[in-house]
Amino acid sequence: MNSEKRKAAVAAYKERKVVGGVYAIRSAVSGDIWIGQWPDIETIQTRIWFALRQGTHPRPDLLAAWRQYGEAHFSFEVIEKIETDESPYIRDKNLKERALHWRTKLNAKVM
Repeated sequence: MNSEKRKAAVAAYKERKVVGGVYAIRSAVSGDIWIGQWPDIETIQTRIWFALRQGTHPRPDLLAAWRQYGEAHFSFEVIEKIETDESPYIRDKNLKERALHWRTKLNAKVM
């Protein structure tokens, strides 16, 4: 990729609208579900899968299940997107409330 194209790609990435959301990670084998929230829902799966593959994910129960069943038996799903122009504090508060709602509804674990 030449320098101009790279600069344009970086600029486009920085200018994109960031949308927060609530996500679920599901184990097809055990049926376990982990629910989490993140301010940029489009980037979180890559981050989680990287940590799981490296064996450095901070959730010991998820990491143990990943090691036991293997990557092929896990799925990632965006459950709810939350678009807001509110302050980061309000956005984070809303994300936590919605994640709690989904954990309760799906009888899921904390991410």
